[in-house]
Formats: sequence, C-alpha cells, structure tokens
Amino acid sequence: LFYARSNSVEKDYIIRKINLREVVNTVIKKNKKQFISLKIKLDVKDIKREIYVDSKWVIFILNQIMSNSIKYLDKEEKNITIYSEENKENVVLYIKDNGLGIKESEVSRVFEKGFTGSNGRKNLKKSTGMGLYLSKKLCDKLGLAVSLTSSEGIGTTVKIIFPKNSYTNL
Repeated sequence: LFYARSNSVEKDYIIRKINLREVVNTVIKKNKKQFISLKIKLDVKDIKREIYVDSKWVIFILNQIMSNSIKYLDKEEKNITIYSEENKENVVLYIKDNGLGIKESEVSRVFEKGFTGSNGRKNLKKSTGMGLYLSKKLCDKLGLAVSLTSSEGIGTTVKIIFPKNSYTNL
C-alpha cells in the first residue's frame, strides 16, 4: 500500500514544524518489543530539534531504516545509536548500528528497487529490497536527502538531512 501511495505522495502530505524527538520516539515505540526481546541497547541523544516535514511519511521512512538496523544486528552486543546535528542550513539525523554491515561493492545499490544484497539473500527470507528503496523515493519527494555508509562486519550509518529552506519560515 505504501508503495502504491509513494507515487503520489505530493497529494497526501502536510509539511509542518514537528519535534524530531517525537517522531523518533514514535518509531522506537513501534519497535519496542524487538528492542526488548533481542536485548538491543538503544542510545538516543541530542535529538531535541525542530524539523519541517510530514510526520506520517517521516515516521514511515524512519521505521524502514530502524527495521533494517534491527534485522541486520547479528552480534552478541547489539547497539543502535540515534543522534542529530543542527547546522545553519539543515538538521541531520543519524541512525547507526553495529550490525553485519554491507559489502563495499553493494553499498551504492542499497536504494535500488528490489536490491537485497548478499546479507538479505543468505540471512533473511523476509528481505524484499523495498524498504530503503521506498525510503529514498519518499525522501526525494519530500525534499530530504538520505545516504548510507557501511563497513562489513562493523555496522551501518544512515543519514537523513532535513533542510531549513526559506519556505519553512512561512
């Protein structure tokens, strides 16, 4: 359903000033059972920031990223860190995990439709390659930037940039 609606997101969004901490906490609450059952250490810091975005769509995006972080944690000590930085031109949100990481040769393809990578094929039968694809597509439509860095065996960091454009001051 989200895939079908992602093609016409411009017809179904309301850009408002929202608290980044509130949307992050909504996503954490959606995933709290997994955090508890998998004994994931969650470190959330410095996210009390105001951003301009549609809350429904950004919650969907963050949930996709968080689901991937949880899915690919494969260590005894599982950690996810969420933090932000505020610059003159934007607010940057980071979601960092210490999971399996992604092969260097695959990092450039993670936002492609249907791309599951070697981790998705060998470790998880539920990988569809749609989560990051939809997240990127929605970020593009909302005027956000999303990028990912990863080191195999060390972990992955996803960065979302929320611009502070002049239209946000209206």
